[in-house]
Amino acid sequence: MDRRAFVAALGGLPAAGPLAFAEATERVRAANALVVGRAALDVADDESYWLRVRQAYTIDANHVNLNSGSVSPAPRVVSEAMQRYWTLTNMSPSYYVDELLYPQVEGVRRRLAGMFGCSPEELALTRNTSESLQIVQMGLRLSAGDEIVSTTQDYPRMLTAWRQRERRDGVVLRLVRFPVPPPSMDALYDAIFAAVTPRTKVIHVCHMTYTTGQIFPVQRICAEARRRGIISIVDGGHTFAHFPFTRDDLDCDVYGSSLHKWLCAPVGNGLLYVRQGLIAQIWPLLAAEAVRDDNIRKFEEIGTYPVSLRTAVSDAITFHEEIGGDRKAARLRLLRERWMRGVASVPGVRLLTSSDPAQSCALGAMSLAGVGAQQLTDTLQRRWGIHVRPRFVAGEFECIRVTPNVFTALDEIDLFVEAVRTLAAGR
Repeated sequence: MDRRAFVAALGGLPAAGPLAFAEATERVRAANALVVGRAALDVADDESYWLRVRQAYTIDANHVNLNSGSVSPAPRVVSEAMQRYWTLTNMSPSYYVDELLYPQVEGVRRRLAGMFGCSPEELALTRNTSESLQIVQMGLRLSAGDEIVSTTQDYPRMLTAWRQRERRDGVVLRLVRFPVPPPSMDALYDAIFAAVTPRTKVIHVCHMTYTTGQIFPVQRICAEARRRGIISIVDGGHTFAHFPFTRDDLDCDVYGSSLHKWLCAPVGNGLLYVRQGLIAQIWPLLAAEAVRDDNIRKFEEIGTYPVSLRTAVSDAITFHEEIGGDRKAARLRLLRERWMRGVASVPGVRLLTSSDPAQSCALGAMSLAGVGAQQLTDTLQRRWGIHVRPRFVAGEFECIRVTPNVFTALDEIDLFVEAVRTLAAGR
């Protein structure tokens, strides 16, 4: 008995396929039919196409969400799938979950591994980037005096994890500063390796920084790290399903990401990639049987969790694939470039993000002279209903991070530009 018939027979859901379930994906599919054969860049400013994508979400039209960098809303096809799985779970949790839903988790693993370009046996399912990376940070065998190289703009929770290992184990965290935006990708590479010493055991960098959206030359850094016998950890919290790339484009030993950002999956989903030969060398964060020492699933030993959140990830993958990675990235870059060009000449505005497509995508950052990042954030929300996120790097800079998504309309970007110009003019 297939899943739909099984649930219908139990009285949990209608036997007929729920129209609402398919509506969001069908809207995108119908929109795609109208742009067949057109290049991604050509479609990027086609508002009729992106309006159809927007309609696949539940959007508050009185509120402008420019903070997809923290958590993105899920399209209706995903939120409804999650609700169906939860309904099924709640009918008889200990039986239906074990017999029906847990087996589907392996399908989620396979699909995510296919997107990332790795073996399913190298990919663990987690709850977010922080959990993914702290599994490795706390599980790596390091000794007193061993050094970890990272940057001052790596995610605070990850730096906190390394500092705990400093206190606990006597390792040494060496942090690199870099200007925003940096002069080049080469400058970022040089800054990282200028901090490397013979005691360096780990290089931990963001694929894209959470502060300004700076993309790092990850493949080059990881290749050189491997040549020197250094483990490379890449924080991909802001990149999975954001723009196209695969594991081979990174060549890292470890990669972690959250799926509630750019994949628009339910909150509470993440992934952890560990290169096959490294799995056995890392202790799991929570205990696992010795028989699992070289099994990627040892990193998933968290006990009972809401499987309805995890099984709905496949619906998010399908929705993402319907739009297409190239088309999505082209739209996101266009949105960022539109607001950055709109405010670039405004007196007092400082742009902290590069316009080079190789160094940026959706995330962008700016500051306004005389207005603190928190004040600017609060004012945009209060006066225009625009939601952004303030970011602070102690002793270096503060800014607002502006993060549109595929559901963002051009007139919302233009409203943000108008708001900044108004504030800069003191009106």
